[in-house]
Amino acid sequence: MLEIINLTCVRDERTLFSALNFRADAGDIVQIDGPNGAGKTSLLRLLAGLSQPESGAIHWHGTAIARQRERWHRDLLYLGHHAGIKAVLTPRENLAFLHATSTEAQRDAALESVDLLGYETVPVAQLSAGQQRRVALARLWLSQAPLWILDEPLTAIDKSGVKKLMMHFMQHADNGGMVILTTHQDLPEGNGRVRKIQLCGVEPDAC
Repeated sequence: MLEIINLTCVRDERTLFSALNFRADAGDIVQIDGPNGAGKTSLLRLLAGLSQPESGAIHWHGTAIARQRERWHRDLLYLGHHAGIKAVLTPRENLAFLHATSTEAQRDAALESVDLLGYETVPVAQLSAGQQRRVALARLWLSQAPLWILDEPLTAIDKSGVKKLMMHFMQHADNGGMVILTTHQDLPEGNGRVRKIQLCGVEPDAC
């Protein structure tokens, strides 16, 4: 469903990776791994359509994403390093703004799933960095997008929260979705769901 073809990324005249090829299908959870500076975040931004590759292509259902922008953004949920939420709004208001078709009950259930019930009417600016991150992650319980692209979603999340998120990733995959993420934490491999793509950059001893 998602195919990366001979992708090359250059930033500030430095090649981060070149001739990258991989494919993700329904049910896959793909961890992008590699040393600092290998281009993990840059790759996710390319996949999300936020920047352009030096060369190569990204196909969704057999068609380049550049030729189907509307469908691509409809089918995609991207959560980057920054939470992407408004500090002056409450968690409930943020979710209402970002997922206008959801009900208040659904939004509160999403906040409960990330252990934020009781904070739904507190301005985000008054929450801790970890809590703000969880407001953004609550979107995973409201999104209908089949493809989730997540940059370090487990950062500032405690062990119980990580376990809950991993279970949700598995459920999304079981329902035919896909998850592509970066994380410094080890994910369970060999279960038919999680696999790893290693970015080594262009340096021969980078990995």
